[in-house]
Amino acid sequence: MQRSQINEILSQANDFMRKFKVELPPFAYWSPEEFAANKSKAANVISANCGWDVTDYGRGNYDEMGLFLFTLRNGRLADLQRGGGMCYAEKLLISKRDQLSPMHTHVIKAEDIINRGGATLVVELFGSDDQGQFAEDRGGTVYCDGIRRDFKPGDKLQLSPGESVTLMPGDWHAFWGEGGDVLIGEVSTVNDDNTDNIFREPIGRFATIEEDVAPKHLLVSDYATWLA
Repeated sequence: MQRSQINEILSQANDFMRKFKVELPPFAYWSPEEFAANKSKAANVISANCGWDVTDYGRGNYDEMGLFLFTLRNGRLADLQRGGGMCYAEKLLISKRDQLSPMHTHVIKAEDIINRGGATLVVELFGSDDQGQFAEDRGGTVYCDGIRRDFKPGDKLQLSPGESVTLMPGDWHAFWGEGGDVLIGEVSTVNDDNTDNIFREPIGRFATIEEDVAPKHLLVSDYATWLA
């Protein structure tokens, strides 16, 4: 993806969130220079990979396969492993109309996916085999707003604004906006996007960026290089 495209996506995402009275924390609006100047104070933000995130999954066609995310908070794996402390994470996502977030699951993370506003969020579901791999012939059970729902392989949940689904490790899922763009909330256990996204197809989690212009704001995938 070109940096100019990413800059435009960030601006559009910010405008879309504000339509729903959603405001981001102050560090979201730091320039790269401001982030570098404050990196010692922001060490927890950086180590937790909080902030802006835009991906085309390495496929080069963001409008067809892609996702906007902003990680608001993220806990510590060590706390999760010892069974106490900051064991949770929270994100905001925007799934554009007919924009696919491809089939994947997680090993550690359980998550609530919540339609916070906009159009209908479609979530396609499959189960796992005994080794946790994608199983095109297996369904399973999820909870929609706390209500049990058994699903057959390939079932598609249609979540209207205010509705949600709880997904456990091993629940394979893909999603997209139907009829328009969707603002999504994600509340989950500690999240590690570098290791805990298992895709059905061999694709990448983060975009490769062509630096045609200067970044407006840093992405979480920029921290390792821009703040070194």
